Amino acid sequence: MQNWNRTSLIVGALAGITAALLSMGANTQSSFAIVLYAASALPILIAGLGWGNAAAIAAIAAASVTAGGLASPYFALLILVVTLIPAGWLSHLANLARPASEIGGPEGALAWYPLSDILSHLAGLVTVGMIIVGYIVGYDSSVSDLMVDMLIEAVKAQEPLYDPDAAAIAQLKAMFTLALPLVQGAVWVMMLFSAYYLATRIVQMSGRSMRPREDIPSTLRMHRNAIFLFLGGLVLAFIGGAPAAIGALVCGTFGAGFLLSGFASFHYRTRGRAWRLPVLWIAYLSVFVFTLPALFFLLFGLTDTRRTIAVTPTGKS
Repeated sequence: MQNWNRTSLIVGALAGITAALLSMGANTQSSFAIVLYAASALPILIAGLGWGNAAAIAAIAAASVTAGGLASPYFALLILVVTLIPAGWLSHLANLARPASEIGGPEGALAWYPLSDILSHLAGLVTVGMIIVGYIVGYDSSVSDLMVDMLIEAVKAQEPLYDPDAAAIAQLKAMFTLALPLVQGAVWVMMLFSAYYLATRIVQMSGRSMRPREDIPSTLRMHRNAIFLFLGGLVLAFIGGAPAAIGALVCGTFGAGFLLSGFASFHYRTRGRAWRLPVLWIAYLSVFVFTLPALFFLLFGLTDTRRTIAVTPTGKS
């Protein structure tokens, strides 16, 4: 047991140092910054999924100390709340299991924590983390206003005759004030879930996975109660001020969860169809190019909420 604990702590420490270096690399590679930030969650997830909570905690601690020493305590705090803690918590949830008989399942089997709840937890963690970051950095409308001003100047450089009136600029700034947290929250949820998915596959191939491999199209759904949080965010978005920014963030994070589950539901419903592959390609390309078709998959996710629990014989995955 002592050797096992020592191994877990060593693996966690190495994973944490790797995560910190990836996060710091994002500061120097602006074109791939978001990819590197999301990739920094991978070592934490792999350590937690393969070696348990002790490794995940050691990884989070090592990453925080490394980032604080090589960069700054401020930077360490930022990655702690938006990347490290969410990654560690996801690995903890993924490894949770209890006797299936407790929920009416067969004797001698394990029931694993539902993937729908893991996705809902991720949306909530990203929401809380970004609110903390916004409070620390002092986020307000001036950030989005600056982006709009830069955009207008760039357009004027290309089209000297372009001269929008003050009302149009004010409307554009108001829209960006809500769009910025919404998009940031949505993108971060999808990036972190992608990191979780990749980490589970890596750990499964290594033979260290505690959790059984799941059929994502049939199990990836949002918890039904997440609908109320999404609607609450939608209401807040119309209030104005800081509550509106928080509401937009909630719409983005939980909306991303419903969007992911909508894609999974679409994959599941088209199984066995001869036209499945070209339709999937068209669907993904349309969302990537036009964005608006994403509303279709969002509705798919909102109308298909359920909790599917993976059950395996005791001692097997």
